Amino acid sequence: MSQPSPTPATPEERYAALGDELLGELDPGPPSKGFGANALKVDGRIFAMLVRDRLVVKLPRRRVDELIAAGDGDRFDPGHGRPMKEWLAIGPSAEDRWLALATEALAFVGGKR
Repeated sequence: MSQPSPTPATPEERYAALGDELLGELDPGPPSKGFGANALKVDGRIFAMLVRDRLVVKLPRRRVDELIAAGDGDRFDPGHGRPMKEWLAIGPSAEDRWLALATEALAFVGGKR
């Protein structure tokens, strides 16, 4: 009988495991440099990334507002002082929510045409 895989210990390990689980057979596209270089992408568009040990996901603005109101994260600020309306940042303490929110982000970004 095989042992279950241990839960990854660091945010980087958790993020890597999340990417493996979500992207599976999807083609992540060519690697990029600069902003979003380590991001998870679908059809060349970023849906999730790890920034300062926080998972950042792209969701509809209304959904981001709901999640912030519920205390499930903060609007993502890439460092220029203007938080982004469709991006939610979730800390490592809420790692149990990472998969569900990243799956939701994948569906949102992957469904855009």
